[in-house]
Amino acid sequence: MRIFSKDVRLQDFTIMYFTGLAALMVILVASYQAPSNAVDVSSLKPSPSSSLPLLPMPFRMPLDPLGNLQLAWNISYATQEVYIQLRVAELRHGVVLGMSDRGELTNADLVVLWDNGTRSYFGDAWSDSKGHVSLDSHQDYELIEAKQKADGFYLLFKRPFSTCDPRDYVIEEGTVHVIYGLLDQPLASLGDLNLSRIHMGVQRVLMLRPDMPSPTLPPEVKTMDVLAPNVIIPNQETTYWCFIQKLPDDMPKNHIVMYESVITPGNEAIVHHIEVFECAPDVREVPQYSGSCDDKMKPKKLNFCRHVLAAWAMGAEAFYYPPDAGLAIGGPGSSRFLRLEVHYHNPLLISGRHDSSGIRLHYTHNLRRYDAGIMELGLVYTPVMAIPPKQHIFYLTGYCTSKCTRTALPPGGIYVFASQLHTHLAGRGVRTVLVRGGKELDVVQEDQHFSTEYQTIRVLKKMINILPGDVLITKCTYNTEDRSKPTVGGFGIMEEMCVNYIHYYPRTQLELCKSHVDPGYLQKYFSFINRFHGNDQCVCGDVGVTDQYAQLHWDDFAGEVLDSLYNTAPISMHCNQSTARLFPGEWEKQPLPEVTSILPKHRYPCEGGAESYS
Repeated sequence: MRIFSKDVRLQDFTIMYFTGLAALMVILVASYQAPSNAVDVSSLKPSPSSSLPLLPMPFRMPLDPLGNLQLAWNISYATQEVYIQLRVAELRHGVVLGMSDRGELTNADLVVLWDNGTRSYFGDAWSDSKGHVSLDSHQDYELIEAKQKADGFYLLFKRPFSTCDPRDYVIEEGTVHVIYGLLDQPLASLGDLNLSRIHMGVQRVLMLRPDMPSPTLPPEVKTMDVLAPNVIIPNQETTYWCFIQKLPDDMPKNHIVMYESVITPGNEAIVHHIEVFECAPDVREVPQYSGSCDDKMKPKKLNFCRHVLAAWAMGAEAFYYPPDAGLAIGGPGSSRFLRLEVHYHNPLLISGRHDSSGIRLHYTHNLRRYDAGIMELGLVYTPVMAIPPKQHIFYLTGYCTSKCTRTALPPGGIYVFASQLHTHLAGRGVRTVLVRGGKELDVVQEDQHFSTEYQTIRVLKKMINILPGDVLITKCTYNTEDRSKPTVGGFGIMEEMCVNYIHYYPRTQLELCKSHVDPGYLQKYFSFINRFHGNDQCVCGDVGVTDQYAQLHWDDFAGEVLDSLYNTAPISMHCNQSTARLFPGEWEKQPLPEVTSILPKHRYPCEGGAESYS
């Protein structure tokens, strides 16, 4: 996490300077005839860069597997703008950069640099439902500089978070799907370009970051590397590599205060994301293992290593704990085993590449005031929660009820400072809201463009105080249009989850605060739908829930009734202690919380009351 504090005034001055420079460039090129509203890049005069202050680009990531395209950016919350720098190692006839809802090439918001054989142009564009590209009538990407340097061609431009142009993508907090491609031939007209006919790629990134300074680490901090053991990356597109690392037997309790990625040089574009899990403390021995996480012959005890310690994804920066808290590692009652999981994305099937990437933990023996904790919110991993097939949008909601928080939280509550959202392949969005006194009070975390391919721990814009009696509601959005059978909840990748792992302090005994629909009411649903479809011989009590879902005749009516059931039926609460036992109390057949929605939609207001959308 690297955000600005003392340099804000210099940054704002720099941004104003470049904005003025951009306006000057527009005037300079006005006399040249360019296609529609595009900027004639060929006419841009070299900027006196030696006399200009450099615009800092603290966030960066490779786009393509070979690292030929490098994306860097900066954020101005004062002006609600993103400054983007694109480096192309070898530019031939142009480059395409864009954003779309899920990384699609259709209906995408684009910025294009292209040439017609004699002159080069820059413009704001969009693709239609068939991938055809057109220049946008509203040019919202503003070119600041286009320059050839020793290490490649650089484009520097900016755009607002929201343009109020319905063809433009709204840059919100959460995952942004970036698409990219290179042009190998001149274009007589931009209208000749169809994205489906050129090689394109997609990358995911958290573009908007919290605006807060990085804490200073204490001088006595030590480091521990949890790294892949010189793995030869398989020459296949996707690999999840698991490695078990044992902590020293005599390691006392320490606090992790920061962690960061360690990426083997040259593999920056292949190492996609990394996670470190702590094994269950009651599992005394975990066998040594280094191999595919999907290997059916891997030790079964690896399944007991699920407690997230650290998570990094491409483009993410170092993660800092608040000054008053740290994550405990070592000492009595903790596990001696960690599981490293590295996701390699190798679409070019590069072979023979060695890798020792992983996570560097920074920890201290000087314990901070509070232990940080991790709590699971959302839905229990159970097949009683399911998504019908062929659904464009279907919602599942998990609850952490006021009864549970009143039972388990201390009088002053807890402070949430980060969270990690999680679904499987059908997940499209996750949103957790805080409810107090029956009214929505705040959004804890939200990502309406969520992808299971991009999971990292995200620092909140501000700490959120959860008090006894508060309610936390986690709502997930799913799409099963490509599935012919229902998708049930569970651990398998083709099953589904709806989880928000919140990071908070002070640590409590509340490890899990999740729900699922009451099983008795679900059986009434199966009986009703079977009778509706003329099946009087319901097998409701004879087979498991998964089979009952599979045997249903799925039509719009069955899906609508299931949705209604989930939104009205009582729930079973899992208000679990760290020992996996329920807190004392009655947790079955609990009524759904009554909630008044008062939070505005996360959209930017536009002129005349209209709202832009993505």
